[in-house]
Amino acid sequence: MQSMRWDIFCKVIDNHGDLGVCWRLASQLAGLGERVRLWVDAAAALGWMAPSGHDGVEVIDWLDPAALRAAVAQPAPDVLIEGFGCEPAPELIARFAERPGIAWINLEYLSAEPYVERLHRLPSPVFKGPGAGLTKCFFYPGFTTATGGLLREPGLMERRAGFDRASWLAARQIPWQENERLVSLFCYEPPALAGLLARLAESDQPTRLLVTAGRAAQAVQALFADAPLPHGRGALSISYLPYLAQPDFDRLLWACDLNFVRGEDSLVRALWAGAPLVWQIYPQDDDAHHVKLNAWLDWLGAPPSLRLFHHAWNGFGNGALPEPEMQGPWLETARDARARLLAQEDLVTQLRKFIAQKS
Repeated sequence: MQSMRWDIFCKVIDNHGDLGVCWRLASQLAGLGERVRLWVDAAAALGWMAPSGHDGVEVIDWLDPAALRAAVAQPAPDVLIEGFGCEPAPELIARFAERPGIAWINLEYLSAEPYVERLHRLPSPVFKGPGAGLTKCFFYPGFTTATGGLLREPGLMERRAGFDRASWLAARQIPWQENERLVSLFCYEPPALAGLLARLAESDQPTRLLVTAGRAAQAVQALFADAPLPHGRGALSISYLPYLAQPDFDRLLWACDLNFVRGEDSLVRALWAGAPLVWQIYPQDDDAHHVKLNAWLDWLGAPPSLRLFHHAWNGFGNGALPEPEMQGPWLETARDARARLLAQEDLVTQLRKFIAQKS
């Protein structure tokens, strides 16, 4: 397949989610020989998320007038990716409209709801602005063969299979006893966080909680503000992590017996890890996230205890937070989900085929 020029636009709402997805997409495309420009309105998080950058990916600050002028002066791209329905720079759209046979893709948010299969790949004519007369196409990531699939770079499962947990933990200077369960925490401020910490502290099994930097660490530390306890209590030990580059975040998930994740990017990476996971979905004012979460739990085939845990963790339903499980049905569910996803083509493979068909 002949290489193409791709422009990916990302408007940062949540540094770890929107930018994380767009960077993984850009990196995977570049790794396959494509030429990629990633347009970002706030790229600061790439400093720790991708400190070494990636050959073949050029990052452009679309709020910098000089950078915008220089980028628009270059040849128009073959493909325009509008990340999560953001509005690309009008100057680029005008440049883009000069070329026949272009592909304009609206890469949508991830969901397991039924509408995703109905809308995936549908065209959307543009009636106004510099792109009038062009047609966008919706491209929906998803969990079934009737969707665009999930981001999964080549060789990921081989790297997962060769991962050495003890060596990685030692290299990160994370203290760990082999009788300790390992749990990662990447979250917003879940209503049931205090209940989780209490359950782990009172358990008859020791647990080390690996808390990611940012809002998760702040939420845990806030609970101990009146009685500081930096390293845990009872059966619970706590390690606070620095910001992790994407490859090390993957390894964190591989190392743990249970992963708490949030948003979209980390959910997908936790699914590839194949360990039990709990997802904190991005909250919406009209509680639409309740429907979205339940649709995903239905696809997952979540056992009752895992479904109840998700409801309590996400702040809806009347049930108390159950005991988290790291073996048994939760583990079987995670591994079955991964096996089903591995049987499907990944998102980049499907996206490139779709664009080749349009061309």
